[in-house]
Amino acid sequence: MSKTAKKYDRFSRIYDSFEALVERRAFSRYRERAVRLAEGKVLEVGIGTGKNLPYYPEGVEVIGIDFSRGMLEKAEKRRKELGLKNIRLLHMDVQNLEFEDNTFDTVVSTFVFCTVPDPVKGLREVYRVLKPGGKAIFLEHMKSRSKLLNVPLYMMEPFMRAMLGTSMLRETQDNIEKAGFRIEKVENLFFDIVRLIIARKPGKDDSEKEPVP
Repeated sequence: MSKTAKKYDRFSRIYDSFEALVERRAFSRYRERAVRLAEGKVLEVGIGTGKNLPYYPEGVEVIGIDFSRGMLEKAEKRRKELGLKNIRLLHMDVQNLEFEDNTFDTVVSTFVFCTVPDPVKGLREVYRVLKPGGKAIFLEHMKSRSKLLNVPLYMMEPFMRAMLGTSMLRETQDNIEKAGFRIEKVENLFFDIVRLIIARKPGKDDSEKEPVP
């Protein structure tokens, strides 16, 4: 188990309480906007305590993974409380996905790639298991293009890294492109720190090259 996973196992008991205020005031709306876009067979990476579960549209089949068993226990409890039978939870690391190539129609990630130890490796795994032409939905916080807006992020960085292994300064949009995705839409939800990014894995008829491993 990685050091980051151990941190989340320990923190899982109070995670929802820790984020309750920001979740109620903003993140829940952002999550609903993102997750409602999911279609078909869905993989949610870093499902955490299952905060996205209430927002999935009817008719989708969802597999949710997380590298923290503590977080998954919370998600499973939430799944049962909601009576969701179309959602299955698995213990798995996004950096080493145990699925065949071209398996999913949609991949959902919400506030995940700020924490993945090797984000580009994780994104390339997401790319691999997504079907050609498939959709990836990223709701992520990241480094701003504004030096002024980055000041509080730099101040928060040591605290968040120590507590959860989370970086406030990842350049996630650039990493998504490095992994081979074609970005279709970027919506800034909180300045450009929190962004909703819709990306595609190019289909067979697209001219984009596959990412270099």
